[in-house]
Amino acid sequence: MNETALPACTPDTGTDPQTLAEATVQAMYPRDNASQGLGMKILDIAPGRARMSMLVRSDMLNGHATCHGGFIFALADSCFAFACNSRNLNTVASGCSIEYVAPALRNDVLTAEAQERSLSGRTGVYDITVNNQDGKLIALFRGKSYRIKGEVIAGLHAAP
Repeated sequence: MNETALPACTPDTGTDPQTLAEATVQAMYPRDNASQGLGMKILDIAPGRARMSMLVRSDMLNGHATCHGGFIFALADSCFAFACNSRNLNTVASGCSIEYVAPALRNDVLTAEAQERSLSGRTGVYDITVNNQDGKLIALFRGKSYRIKGEVIAGLHAAP
């Protein structure tokens, strides 16, 4: 999916899982002021998966001149959110952890990639990797999700 070509959100998305995942992005991203404010871009979405990027700006640096871990966490967490909501069922984090493997530097372009590992009943487990533009691993994030009431796009069916 091209970040500049988000699909139109229409009631005819039916239950095709990929089309529905794309429609959830179309509905969620415009309401996600946090991700937008940090300059995050959605690169790809699929059922249970997402890929996002973020440029490390100078205002994201800590006292060591490296990217503050909170910004790396925010990128991974946003990617997690899009992946676990990709079936049009309102889903929130019930817990998460992160391991910082290497520092990110000013002007690095970080890419987070979320992959669903388990989905059973109302709960799921997702692994998110964060890499820089050279493919260097920056962080490993694990998120646990919990499905709550409602749909991302009211009135559309959830993906099977």
